[in-house]
Amino acid sequence: MKIVLKGLTKLFKSRNKDAKEPVVAVKNFDFEIPDGKLIGLLGPSGCGKSTALNLISGLETPTEGKIFFGDEDVTDLQPEFRGVGMVFQNYALYPHLTVRQNITFPLENFKKPNKLTKEQKEERVLNVAKLVEIEDLLERKPSEMSGGQQQRVAIARALAKQPKVLLLDEPLSNLDARLRLQTREEIRRIQRETGLTTVFVTHDQEEAMSISDMIIVMKKGEVQQIGAPQDVYDDPTNLFVATFLGTPPINVFDGRIDGGALYIGSDKISDVDCGVQGKVTVGIRPEGLTISDEGVLNCALKSVEVMGRDTSVVALNENLTSQALRAIVSSENARLAKPDLTFKVNADKLFLFDAESGLRIPFSAKDACKG
Repeated sequence: MKIVLKGLTKLFKSRNKDAKEPVVAVKNFDFEIPDGKLIGLLGPSGCGKSTALNLISGLETPTEGKIFFGDEDVTDLQPEFRGVGMVFQNYALYPHLTVRQNITFPLENFKKPNKLTKEQKEERVLNVAKLVEIEDLLERKPSEMSGGQQQRVAIARALAKQPKVLLLDEPLSNLDARLRLQTREEIRRIQRETGLTTVFVTHDQEEAMSISDMIIVMKKGEVQQIGAPQDVYDDPTNLFVATFLGTPPINVFDGRIDGGALYIGSDKISDVDCGVQGKVTVGIRPEGLTISDEGVLNCALKSVEVMGRDTSVVALNENLTSQALRAIVSSENARLAKPDLTFKVNADKLFLFDAESGLRIPFSAKDACKG
């Protein structure tokens, strides 16, 4: 089931008595979610992603715009008639009911001609329990289960309705790191096996990028960029998207273009062809930096952090907009670190942005930044 959002806008009355303007939670959201795809709705807290999900589910009514499921306009349709399954951050399980009873609960409200017999309910409960691998836990109560198991019950309950669309609102936030990894893999497996169109809301960019077919990055109610996760990471449309995606985050510098050359402080990084002069903001991904005596970016070593597979070199530069630079390097390359060090810069991991608007500036690097 494809989902089409046309000019979707949601305004809330401000709680500030002195504020005359309403709060814009979602602004002019246009997008078509393809049938059978998993879409990650991504952004910081307060960006409007949960509101967008609530609009799709019918829990909120749009101020403007339309919502279509397939060719059907569901904008004014009540939630119970939209055919959506929703999984919340806090699981919302009934503590006094067993797992079996929790999963069965939404099936009890079916009315003719969709009303199910006892045998049909039992068969459906067993099928979804097997899908999420909790068939041995059906007689337990939520208090007797781990957080990851409870989340599986919540997913099974949503799937038992055989929804057209599955909506997941921060479903992993209450889990520890290991369970988050395991459960997000399970969500991807379940989505592929069911083929359900799924919208996954999260503020965790690693979660969104690891399991989504496409991601939608939001900021203050507005869509910033839509695309395949790796495409958005490699080709951010503005500084916000570039800084929001990536762990460690992109290194950001105050720079300038003078006579067709890009400078960070007094360091000439590269000759560039972009038709811009003056101040720019420079972004360099951590994996785009290599320690070398022939490097172009001078820094002062702060520390070397070994984190299992990765080694992170932390350095200082007076033109950084953050406290420190981070470079992800090989353990062999990290051995070259010394108090005063220089980095080569990979041109493919270098981005330029307008210093005022933050919009991306396309360019070509003529000497490849000695990358």
